[in-house]
Amino acid sequence: MKKKITISIMGLVLGGLLLPLTAQDGNQILRKIDRNMSADSRIIESTMIVHGKRNDRTITSKSHTMGTGKAFTEYLSPARERGTKMLKLEKEMWVYSPATDRTIMISGHMLRQSVMGSDLSYEDMMDDRRYEDIYDARVTGSEQVDGRTCHLLSLTAKVDDAAYPSQKMWVDSERLIPLRAELYAKSGQMLKQITAGDVKQVEGRWFPMHMTYKDVLKEGKGTEWIINTISFNQSIPANVFSKASLRK
Repeated sequence: MKKKITISIMGLVLGGLLLPLTAQDGNQILRKIDRNMSADSRIIESTMIVHGKRNDRTITSKSHTMGTGKAFTEYLSPARERGTKMLKLEKEMWVYSPATDRTIMISGHMLRQSVMGSDLSYEDMMDDRRYEDIYDARVTGSEQVDGRTCHLLSLTAKVDDAAYPSQKMWVDSERLIPLRAELYAKSGQMLKQITAGDVKQVEGRWFPMHMTYKDVLKEGKGTEWIINTISFNQSIPANVFSKASLRK
């Protein structure tokens, strides 16, 4: 009788330990990713290389981000893109074009359009929320990516306005940074692939300095996003995030 009771108790204990390994541990991993990737503010100087069907284009920019609701980006080169600016305030986005001297509000279906011919959409650039605020995650396995052991996560959106209703994500088990992701539509069709590399420790956190995005529905060889400099939790003047900044 004691043996049966012991086995039953062990079963309950093991069951209680194993259950969180899928849902609870997946969400814990998301929280740890967010600690690395998110900050009160970020200032980034970056290079975007768009590998088109016929040629490549290189675009440089400087971005200021405050929390998850405010972002301002100014494009520095090439000459035809210089002075183009983007401003995000919560769920609204504006783009200023110096060529036309016009400011356009990006909304609705326009959010899905490509940014400067790249594999990123305005929607991709607009949604800077934490993973744990958008998704629930389950650990579904463990795989190797570029020689690194990764948790394989299955992400399901818990909000209606997620750009991608589900994702598969390979997360470096030691540094807790996504090294690969597949983004899916509600139908289950894959829409985009993301790979990350050149992971460095910046101000006490791990961060990928090189990412490649591929819109699988679009021709071309993908878009590289290379971070040249990044700083976290710096003071940014409030007037940076104003419509007046678009025309300065």
